[in-house]
Amino acid sequence: MTQSMAQYFQIHPENPQPRLIKRTVEILRDGGVIVYPTDSSYALACRLDDKRALERIRRIRHLGEKHNFTLVCRDLSQVAQFVRVGNEAHRLIRALTPGPYTFVLKATREVPRRFQHPSRKTVGIRIPAHPVAQAILEELEEPIFSTTLILPEETQALEDPAEIRERLEKQVDLVIDAGIIPYEPTTIINMSDDRPEVVRHGKDDGRLQSLLG
Repeated sequence: MTQSMAQYFQIHPENPQPRLIKRTVEILRDGGVIVYPTDSSYALACRLDDKRALERIRRIRHLGEKHNFTLVCRDLSQVAQFVRVGNEAHRLIRALTPGPYTFVLKATREVPRRFQHPSRKTVGIRIPAHPVAQAILEELEEPIFSTTLILPEETQALEDPAEIRERLEKQVDLVIDAGIIPYEPTTIINMSDDRPEVVRHGKDDGRLQSLLG
């Protein structure tokens, strides 16, 4: 997309307006980079096969080639197209999603190699619980690549859409305003060998502790 001032959509956080969701998906399909809400923070996203848009995200966040992006999916059936899901992983993902969890799994050939961990051939998977994120994925009918909106030299994600608009309106194509979202990192669970290993304790809605004991 030719870069100009970002569009700014105020989308209801619980009942997303279908017209604005459709327009969001049009922007993604046209090569756009968007700022959208998840259940743990605002994040940057683009389509899976859009190399140019991904490079724009790398520039915004000053990310190196080895940064692990997350594949954000609509549901478990979509996840299974892109990663190898063993029995234990299937059980855990089904029990914990949608929710604030990132699962690290072995990638299939559907995932471009540039998005995989260079030695482990893994990728992070998310199924967020936020209604706006879910509506976008439903309308797009494919996953998106995503990374938390933490700008260079900062340790926290931007929480206020008005500030996001002010700081990024010339670098992205769309900022979605779904209200202020306090930043809480997701809990990361490595399932690459089908045994759960919590590698980062982050936001947890209580389900993980009961499942893992």
